Amino acid sequence: MMLVVGLITLAFFPLIISAQPGLTEMQQARSFIRDSFFSVRDLSYVIAALVALSGAVMVYQKWQMGKDVGMDISAWFFSSIFVLLTGAFLSQLLGI
Repeated sequence: MMLVVGLITLAFFPLIISAQPGLTEMQQARSFIRDSFFSVRDLSYVIAALVALSGAVMVYQKWQMGKDVGMDISAWFFSSIFVLLTGAFLSQLLGI
């Protein structure tokens, strides 16, 4: 039984090693994405700026109404930082 399994493995071993489907396609897709679109990091900068601006408007509105804004300021600030770090993480993870 072990001999049969060993012979079958040796018979198909060259096919297993040489079969790397999709490597060239993945490289072509990565170069297409890099050429066609701007990076994820740039997108995260834009989203973080929009989050920060909307947060500033919300904090200003609450401040003008006389409410406490201490927690809101830190929440909006750290949400912008989170968006920036997520963009940096995704750009390193995806390579774009």
